[in-house]
Amino acid sequence: MHQHLKAAKGKWKRISKYCPLDLFSGHKQRMHFALMSLLQESQNNLKIFKNGELIYGCRDDQEYLSDLNELACQLKPFFFPSNGLIGGPQCPKTILKELINVLTSTLLSTSPDTGRPANMKPIPVSQGRNYCEASHFCTEYLQSGKHKMESAGLPKGCILYKMLQAQMLDMLDIEGLHPLYRRVEKYLEECPEERSTLLLDGPYDETFFERLKDLSLEDDGSVEYAVTKIQQYRVAMTAKDCSIMIALSPTVQEECFDSRPLIKASRSSFMYSVSILDLDLKPYENIPYQYKRDSKIVNHYLKSIQPQEEPSTSLIFPESEDCTLLLHQV
Repeated sequence: MHQHLKAAKGKWKRISKYCPLDLFSGHKQRMHFALMSLLQESQNNLKIFKNGELIYGCRDDQEYLSDLNELACQLKPFFFPSNGLIGGPQCPKTILKELINVLTSTLLSTSPDTGRPANMKPIPVSQGRNYCEASHFCTEYLQSGKHKMESAGLPKGCILYKMLQAQMLDMLDIEGLHPLYRRVEKYLEECPEERSTLLLDGPYDETFFERLKDLSLEDDGSVEYAVTKIQQYRVAMTAKDCSIMIALSPTVQEECFDSRPLIKASRSSFMYSVSILDLDLKPYENIPYQYKRDSKIVNHYLKSIQPQEEPSTSLIFPESEDCTLLLHQV
């Protein structure tokens, strides 16, 4: 939905086909579609470096096809070391396919390099939505004659699974969380000295981590419940907005004497590492901004897909500065 608002404001020329639910599905076809969509419309969500130099980024002033052809030329020596193995009009497409296969395998890898799992009760993925009805992949998949979306799932040790577990700590969404934020704010107005006790500004230590383990949705009306859900939301938003860095180093498998993990392409092998960046916790004070931003996103999206309806009936969020949540019976 955010894509529609960004395109309408002119930040991007086109709406990307990328959907995070496709990337985090564990379904290889969906993951390939998501990664190719990122390549076609990176929009600052994908950057590729070679030997420390940016070779593919967020340029929106050129046609993506010429950029992809240039990217394929830059990557060809890594995926096809010997000259003359492939050529002709399909050469760039073949190289990009190799790149996407390697990235998918890396993201699904369960090697120790992806980090140590946290000691938390796993959140069943079934609690979240597995696919988006507006997904371009779903539309094309169903149009190809498939009658239902096949489920796959992420390997429990892979980096995407761990990120998804953190993202799913947001079980209320911003509409459900905002009243809890106001509850805490009212409490702090009466007892400002309690702010440090609630750990709203850290430290993010074992005590903070223990609060994240409470996955109960039974609101007892307490400030403690509200703070727990707020902290879970902050962690989830951080996980949704962080960056994944994948480092690939071409190698000859026979010359790799250590135990570092390898990913195989058709005619080459890569040592790899996966890291997560931008993990500064989202500030507590950002919640009102996120609430208003999401209201604008939802309202614009509903306007864009339901232009025939009157604005008063098509909006979920009012557009005034003082946003109020409206609940409708289903």
